[in-house]
Amino acid sequence: MNLPLLAGAISTVLFAVSYLPMLAKAVHTRDLSSYSLVNIATTNVANGLYSVYVFSLPIGPIWFLHGFYLLASALMLVWFIRFRASDNRGFIVDRSRGIDVRALA
Repeated sequence: MNLPLLAGAISTVLFAVSYLPMLAKAVHTRDLSSYSLVNIATTNVANGLYSVYVFSLPIGPIWFLHGFYLLASALMLVWFIRFRASDNRGFIVDRSRGIDVRALA
């Protein structure tokens, strides 16, 4: 195995592992209030366009890394929409304290 390919493989694993805590926290707490829908949606569009370039390259670590980013950003978008919709039932939800408080409206 040559050095660039080894470096690409190692960095792919490190980048993917660095995303796992964010994904785990998002699915566990269902609190994505610190994320912007515009940012998550733009990331998905950009990843879709970037796929045209990445998948034109020979198979290698970049394919796996980009595939992971595609999956992670798509999950974040789905979770953002799903968890936001489930929290809009007339309650203000403070997940950090585990408290549901009736909205004052």
